[in-house]
Formats: sequence, structure tokens, C-alpha cells
Amino acid sequence: MSDPRTTPSIFTRGAVDLSALRPSAPAKPAAPSRPAAPAAPAGEVPGAVPGSVPGAIPGVTPDVIIDVTEADFQSVLERSLTTPILLDFWADWCEPCKKLSPVLEKLAVEYGGSWILGKVNVDENPRLAQVFRVQGIPQVTALIGGQPVEGFSGVLGESQVRQYVDAVLKAAGVSVAAPEDPRLDAADDALMTGDLDAAEAAYRKILAESPADAAAESGLAQVELYRRIAGVDPSAALAKAGSDPDDVEAQRLAADIEVLSGQAAEAYARLIALIRKTAGDDRDAVRKHLLSLFAVAGPDDPAVAGARRALASALF
Repeated sequence: MSDPRTTPSIFTRGAVDLSALRPSAPAKPAAPSRPAAPAAPAGEVPGAVPGSVPGAIPGVTPDVIIDVTEADFQSVLERSLTTPILLDFWADWCEPCKKLSPVLEKLAVEYGGSWILGKVNVDENPRLAQVFRVQGIPQVTALIGGQPVEGFSGVLGESQVRQYVDAVLKAAGVSVAAPEDPRLDAADDALMTGDLDAAEAAYRKILAESPADAAAESGLAQVELYRRIAGVDPSAALAKAGSDPDDVEAQRLAADIEVLSGQAAEAYARLIALIRKTAGDDRDAVRKHLLSLFAVAGPDDPAVAGARRALASALF
């Protein structure tokens, strides 16, 4: 079993021989792992909607979480040609499985059908466990384009599982919008209504739980920006900065106003020019101020990328 502290990674495709799952005789139906649903009309899967994946679980968003058995594995394999499938190998007696499975199920619903979670009970489907070389559970293996992609075994935290899911989607060429985060929505609402204390507390809470959350970092930087310009007359501040180009505080305030006015590129250029002609504590203060403005825009902003190169040139 892999070390649960290790970040999962995507390995080589095709490491598993799926031909072993082609039965020479009809497979024996597996015992249901959940309460049986009422009998469905002929030709329909119990608990599923028309056109859904075989094994879809009643009460859950169609096609998002399914039970996978040896009998229906071929249809699951075919479905992976268009939608990535993560197989969760588990058993009723497995305590670690009870920690990982809820995380997988939560993310499957959260990602809204961009991938499918396939639940494989290893006691009821030993041939699947054997073919996928399950040596310890829980184990997660992905199917992309009808081929297996190795995953991880053991219990990982939600952020690490999310990284694995994102890596699988990237490998499959699936582009999805970032799932909505109610915590972030609440923080953004507080920011928009001007409750900066509540917004700061909410963003800091998110960052305590997810230190690399770029949206929360941006939100916190915006809180700091709004606090710096509170009560400031924009016209007067810009006029002061124009009349005294060597006034470090005036230039920093002018850059803040420019960012809030949609002139981020001008703000970055202003501070980079100031870095070129300052030294010591003043230079470091301007550099840190510029980085805080980068955080407002976020790492993917093209203007930030260009300004970072200019900053490196100014510093070195």
C-alpha cells in the first residue's frame, strides 16, 4: 500500500491487461451492495434514468456515481471512451475505505459529471480486483479512453484527491470550470457588501484549510487593497503622485487607485520604475506592495506575467 502522505500522480497507461475480463460464460450476478430498488420496466436499469450508465445509484446525480460489477464492466469500459472513470476498490469491512469513499463521492457530485466514480466491491468482484492488481484497499484507478491509468492506494486528504482528479481530467483532455465553493461565495459576498472584517476572516479560514487556494489569496489581497484606499480622494492622490515622483507612499497609493480603476498595467509599471530608483527598506516595501497587487489579479493574469519579468529585470 502506498504512503498516504504521498501526493498521487499519473503513471503510464495500459499497465493492466483487460482481456482477462472477457468471460467465456455469462458472469454470475453480484449481490447488491445497497438496498435493492423497486423492479423497473423491461429494458430499464432500476433506479436509473433513460440513457444512464448501468449501475447508477438512485438518489444521486445520474451517471456520477455507479456500482461496477464484473457483469457490466464492459459497458463501463466503453463509457470511459468519452468520460474518465475513477474506480474505487472497497469492501464493507475496510475502515480506511469509509474515510476515502465519502471524499470521492463528494468530489464526483461537485465536478458535475465531468468524470464518473465507479464503486467496486472487491469481495463481490474478485476478478476485477485481481486484474487491477489490488493488493490493498482502498485503491483508486482511473480509466481513460478505455485504458487504465494507475492511481493510488490508501487514504488521502481531499486536496490530494482533488489534485489526482484534476490530473486525470487533464490527461483525458477534459476542461472543466472550477467547482463552486460556498465558503468562497460567502467571503466574496462579504467583500462586495464592504464587510472587510468578515471577508478577511472568511478568506483566512479558507487559506488555513487550503493554503494554495489562489481565489482566497486574491480575495485577501483585495481586502488589504480596499483598506489602504479607504477615505482617500483618488484625484488628489494621483495628483500628489504626479507632482512628487520620489514620494514612495504617494506612488504606492497611486498604484492602488490605478488597480481599482482597471489600470493594473500602469500601476505595475509605476512601481517597477520606483523599484529601479530606490534602495534598502524603501525598495523592499515597494516590491512587497507590487506582489500584493499581483495577488489581487491572480497568477494567470497576462499583465502579471509581463510585470513579473520586468520586476526580475529591475531587481537583478
